[in-house]
Amino acid sequence: MSTITKEEIAQSFVDERLPKRSVVGYGFGDFANNLAFTLSTAFLLYYYTDVAGLSAAAVATMFFVVRLWDAVADMFAGRLVDRTMTRMGKFRPFILFGAVPLLFLSFLTFHVPSSLDDGAKLLYAYVTYAVLGLLYSLVNIPYGSLASAMTQSVKERAKLVSSRFFGGALGGIVLTYIIAPKISDLKSVKKTLTPAEYQEQVQAIFTQTTLLFIVIGSIAYLITWYFCREQVVRTSPRVSLRETYDTIRTNKPLGYLCAASFFYLVGLFAVGGASAFYAQYVMGDIKWLGPITLVNSGISIVAAPFIPKLVDRFGKKSLFQWCGVFTVVGGIALFFTPVGAVAPALIFLGIKGIGAALINTIMFGLEADTVEYGEWKSGQRSEGATYAVFSFTRKITQSIGGAVGAAALAFGGYLSATAAVPNPVQPESAIDAIRFTIGLLPAIVAAIAMLIFWKYPLTDERFREIRNETELRKRRQGHLIGPDGQVIEAREV
Repeated sequence: MSTITKEEIAQSFVDERLPKRSVVGYGFGDFANNLAFTLSTAFLLYYYTDVAGLSAAAVATMFFVVRLWDAVADMFAGRLVDRTMTRMGKFRPFILFGAVPLLFLSFLTFHVPSSLDDGAKLLYAYVTYAVLGLLYSLVNIPYGSLASAMTQSVKERAKLVSSRFFGGALGGIVLTYIIAPKISDLKSVKKTLTPAEYQEQVQAIFTQTTLLFIVIGSIAYLITWYFCREQVVRTSPRVSLRETYDTIRTNKPLGYLCAASFFYLVGLFAVGGASAFYAQYVMGDIKWLGPITLVNSGISIVAAPFIPKLVDRFGKKSLFQWCGVFTVVGGIALFFTPVGAVAPALIFLGIKGIGAALINTIMFGLEADTVEYGEWKSGQRSEGATYAVFSFTRKITQSIGGAVGAAALAFGGYLSATAAVPNPVQPESAIDAIRFTIGLLPAIVAAIAMLIFWKYPLTDERFREIRNETELRKRRQGHLIGPDGQVIEAREV
């Protein structure tokens, strides 16, 4: 029997350091994720209404239905991960083999055939978007779960989530600055083109971009697969459905995290779909989508290196709790910003973006910590299902947020572009709906999220206590399962 003490366990985590290549490699994974994910959140509503010619009301319904399906796909992916164990690990095989299919479906999603009638176009959009969501789950759930299997150190996990958000923000900037300027250039010469010619050229922009992303994204995923290795040992290679249920059922911190995230992310995902419309109709030109993204993502990139130090100084709970103030202040100010006031709009977007950048980063570190809590309560380590529940919440909010954004457009009387009227003049009510979606809505739901998270029980200090207790208990059991699925003796750990 091992004679290791709890103090020795605690010191081992203090001394733990991930190789820099692993931290950087993990960021490449979310860079690749965002080539598919941010492309859809930022441009799909615009693409469906102004390029494919679908009505805003039909798209609102589709977003709600398909994103609910995405949430169910997350649960399926989580169970599949928990049942998997290979010599390559539990998570890395999904990243390796799912990369190209995922990115190829992104290409198909943004390639609605113009020869189809409206009903067939809508059906095509439903099918391709639903399959894209399934493949995204089969890659993103293992990717997100991988962080909790790479390290159990609070500081090292903070580095991983910081790298993740840096990579994701960089991916958002890259795709926005590829697409938005090209669309803006086309709009400047729109009067010289027929409606069919204009839509054909916009379609070419999305086609070329998504094909390029297949190559770039696959390389990024390969870097993550190669440099990120699983380190955490477990007591069994696979988790049964009953054990998964017991682990999730008793995980109180996960429940509070999901509840608070639910409200905050409804506003965040509504903003994603409304940004192109805000740039076009409130700021005056869709070219401003680039600076909008640069402000939001730029703040994320600037803040990312400081997140480990901020976590060490204030703790993840306090940061998550109080950063919502930035969203509330910036969102309210943004709602009252006059049409055409570009400089104030960018300033208030930046203030709001500080809260979004920190909260949306820290929540992934909080989720990883709930894995240890679930293992402490149930005796079983279930990274896949735990991340799937968290991701399920994100997908539900993506569904609701995206639908709210599209529904607000429909409620405000937004006029979609058609072949007969390719550049309609929007009513004032549609402009107000866009301003509400990008400003006031995020402020309201952020305030609710802050109130809920007040009762979150897992501080960083409490996390360290239960992690050390759990690891001591595992090492005294006599044998463990290594990252490659092989049995190892506790004395060898």
